[in-house]
Amino acid sequence: MVSALNLEVAPESIEADSDLYGDGLGLDSIDILEIALVVSKQYGIQMKTEGADNFHIFKSLRTLSAYIADKRTK
Repeated sequence: MVSALNLEVAPESIEADSDLYGDGLGLDSIDILEIALVVSKQYGIQMKTEGADNFHIFKSLRTLSAYIADKRTK
């Protein structure tokens, strides 16, 4: 995620429960779309742009990781 978004933080400094939006990493909707694209390519998960669960899925690294672990096809 750090390299895909060119974030200026060390990957190990990101806490698993930190919010991805707002005060956490401060990502915006474009960043989340980029992450969804990487997840799709890397793990074979097709994500819906307006999926009802997207807010929960992208809440933190922990929730995103759990989703990937549950849904991955690759």
